[in-house]
Amino acid sequence: MVVTDPIADMLTRMKNGLMTRKRYVVMPSSKLKVEVARVLRAEGFIEHFDVSRDRPQPLLRIQLKYSEGNRPVVSGIQRVSKPGKRVYTKRQEIPLVLSGMGIALLSTPRGVMTGKKAYRLGLGGEVLCFVW
Repeated sequence: MVVTDPIADMLTRMKNGLMTRKRYVVMPSSKLKVEVARVLRAEGFIEHFDVSRDRPQPLLRIQLKYSEGNRPVVSGIQRVSKPGKRVYTKRQEIPLVLSGMGIALLSTPRGVMTGKKAYRLGLGGEVLCFVW
C-alpha cells in the first residue's frame, strides 16, 4: 500500500483507534511521525509512544489516552497542510484552535512544535494539523 500523505494516515489511524476504543495504534515510522507523537505526548494528548527496531521498516506504536469513563482525551484531529496544497503561516498569523483549547502543530526550521511555542520563539512554518 502506497501512502501519499503519511501524516494524514497517522492522524486517521489515531482517530479510528479512538473511535473504536483501541489501546494502541501501530503504523510505519518516520522521523516526522515520531516528532508529531513527541509533541502530542508532551501536550497530554497521548499516553506513550515507542519505535520498534524492525527492518526494513520500523514501526511506531502509539498508546492512546482516555479519561475516566473511557472517553478519549482527543476529541478532534484535522489535517491542514496537504501534499497538494501546503499551508504556511507567519508568526503573527499562527491560528488559534478553539480559542486556545486545542493546539496547532507546526513544522518549523527548529523542528515540530505547537503554535504557542513557535509564536514565543518568533517562528512561522507549515501548519501540519489541529488537535483538540
